[in-house]
Amino acid sequence: MPRLSQIILFAAAAIVALSAGVWFRAYFMDGPQPPLPEAVSKQGATAILSANLPDIEGNVQAVSQWQGNVLVVNFWATWCTPCREEIPEFIDMQNKFGDQGLTFIGIAIDREDKVIPYSKELGINYPVLIGGLEAMAFAEAAGNQMSVLPYTVIFDQQGKIAETFLGRVHQRTLEKTVIPLLQQSSGAVPAEHNH
Repeated sequence: MPRLSQIILFAAAAIVALSAGVWFRAYFMDGPQPPLPEAVSKQGATAILSANLPDIEGNVQAVSQWQGNVLVVNFWATWCTPCREEIPEFIDMQNKFGDQGLTFIGIAIDREDKVIPYSKELGINYPVLIGGLEAMAFAEAAGNQMSVLPYTVIFDQQGKIAETFLGRVHQRTLEKTVIPLLQQSSGAVPAEHNH
């Protein structure tokens, strides 16, 4: 019966997250959450960056291996419509900014048998880690109090949380946070004197 109880648990989690997502869609527009309190920010960064989760090939990956890049950690699930809407934009951004030090990491709050075919079908070009329901604890530690999916956490190169987004985030909104962080690392000098 553990298989059945796991399916029931996932179904219950999906219903809660979907209803919360509908509610949030009405109240939150496409923008970052208010800054997290310092303690929550540190606790969330530590929780996510110390996670070790299997990827879609079954190899356990340490999230910390990507530290030093600008990281966009996205908590998602295959049954979550807003999650599915934003993934193609993440793929596009990974293509555009990957060589400048941007790394997306998808943490699926879902079952392996759903995540693997979905990731391959979409051609996701960034690490996808399978966290199951337990990985929701990482999102909660980083300020996702209502366990809403999708939930996106952006880290700067020092491993500090720069911004969090509750619900669907659009590419242009993400770029407003990500591009300045990438420019900080490249030591790019503003081209103001070229006028």
